[in-house]
Formats: sequence, structure tokens, C-alpha cells
Amino acid sequence: MKTAVIYSRTSSSGYQQNRQDTSRQVEDLQAYAKLSQLEIVKVYEEHISGVKKNSEREVLSECLSFAEKEGINCILCSEGSRLGRSTWEVLETIKRCIDKHINVYLQKENIHVLREDGSVDPFMAVYISCLSMANEFERENIKYRLNSGRAQYIRNGGKLGRKPGSVKTREQKEKQYRDVLLYLKKDYSIRVTAKLTNVSVATVQRLKNEFSIY
Repeated sequence: MKTAVIYSRTSSSGYQQNRQDTSRQVEDLQAYAKLSQLEIVKVYEEHISGVKKNSEREVLSECLSFAEKEGINCILCSEGSRLGRSTWEVLETIKRCIDKHINVYLQKENIHVLREDGSVDPFMAVYISCLSMANEFERENIKYRLNSGRAQYIRNGGKLGRKPGSVKTREQKEKQYRDVLLYLKKDYSIRVTAKLTNVSVATVQRLKNEFSIY
């Protein structure tokens, strides 16, 4: 039986909801693996903004390194946009897998990067590029609509930013995130600390930087 790993990703905002969203991705991919007679060796779940560079995606890096080291046959992912914030990053990730003879399955697009005989489909790079570019255009359209809405809100007398007094002091943060800071000082990784304390990875990263824990 061929082996596979699952990589899933959701945005870092709203941690509890993202855990549920990630779970749906994982469950769908597990169902596909069962039908395809693939043995799931490991599941990777990442909670990080889609605008972050791949170099900042710790879990994705772990997933790729593990697949290479263990000779995994296939990486299962819900859609191509999970593998990078831009067309070039998606293609770089897929190229890295191809070089190591690791197939990539994208469930939304219902495509495999490699054929059954292990050869590369020459049209796949073009197809994936087009899909990635479409995702980029959609993100830009969303950004444009949001910025336009903010500008109109301000013109109508609205004010942006947090309400006065809503920003926590350093002392308040130390008290609220005591366990997070404790784990970080004990040299636990950001991802492990987030899981142990049920705090988003983004928040743990911010606290690590703010309190200069290295």
C-alpha cells in the first residue's frame, strides 16, 4: 500500500473555528485516502494567514521535510492555494515534491501532479499556474472591496481602530498568557505551545516577539 501525508491549512484568526475547518479538510482527505487505498502516515494542520510566505509556514516545512525523509508517496491537500500565497510559491512547493518523486493530490481541483507511472504531466504546471493566478486575482479583488468599504466608512464619519482602553498592558498580557510564556521560556515550539494552551499560533508568535523569548 502506498503511503501519504495530509497537509491542511486555515487562516490564523478565530482559532476554535479554524480547528473545525481544518478538521473538515482532514476528514475529506482521509475519506479520499481510504477509497484510494492510501495509508495515512501523518496529518499536518497549520493555522496561519494565507498571506504569509512559505518560509514562515513552519508546519508546511515540517510536512515536506518529513515526506522527503520517509519516502512518502503522496501529499494530500484540499486545494492548491494551501501550498503557497502566490503562483510562484505553489509551483516551487510542487517542484520540490516532483524532484523527490512525491506525488501531490489537490482535492478541490481533483488532480494529481504525477501520473500512475510516476512521470510528470506536462500540462499540469500550466493548469496549476492558471488556478493559482485566479486565486491571486480573487484575493486582490477582496482587498480592493475591503479598502473601498473602509474609505466610504471613513468619509461617512466612521472611525477605525480599537476603542480607547481596549489595548492590554504588558502586565495584563503576562497574566492572561502566563502559560504561553511559561512554555515558550521552556523552549517549547510555537506550534506545540499553541496546542497546549489552546491559543492561536499567530498570538503565540506575537507574544514570543513582544517578550523577546529566544
